[in-house]
Amino acid sequence: MKHRSTVLGMALTMVTTLVLTVPNVVFAADKAQDQAEVRKAGQDALAALYKAEPSARKAVESAAGYAAFSNFGMKILVAGGGSGKGIAVNNKTKATTYMKMAEVQAGLGFGAKKFQVVWVFATEEALNNFINSGWEFGGQATAAAKAADKGAAYQGAVAVSPGVWLYQLTDTGLALELTAKGTKYYKDSDLN
Repeated sequence: MKHRSTVLGMALTMVTTLVLTVPNVVFAADKAQDQAEVRKAGQDALAALYKAEPSARKAVESAAGYAAFSNFGMKILVAGGGSGKGIAVNNKTKATTYMKMAEVQAGLGFGAKKFQVVWVFATEEALNNFINSGWEFGGQATAAAKAADKGAAYQGAVAVSPGVWLYQLTDTGLALELTAKGTKYYKDSDLN
């Protein structure tokens, strides 16, 4: 009888260990898969940018870091919104931070759009601020693409603050205007 309870206790311990361990293994595999998908979306955004504006490659590669997002938005009548995921990369350390984006829109309209956004940070401080504090566009933020005074590397980019440039791409190519209404960028707590 004593032997049977010992075997039963060991079996129960093994089952409990498996039950507690398997979800963690599955979660880790799902997390790694999700991270790979977000990295690919970021790389796709960079590839689209380099195709639309080849000089942007120099801006991205020589910067302290960059962030690349793939986003999807929809608007039906008076309300709309969008979401997206991306990566922020420190070019010096190669550290990757997984990020999210959320957008809320108001006003008349109907449709869906897919777009990509690439941020370029001239300084590590600007990159770290973006990663740790996020970024938020409020109200109606529209800026014309103008970078002639900053050299050809930033052609097609919008200066959103000192040392921070933004490229926005749509299905038709590089957007000449940045429209970011109620858009927020922040760390993805599930993937970091």
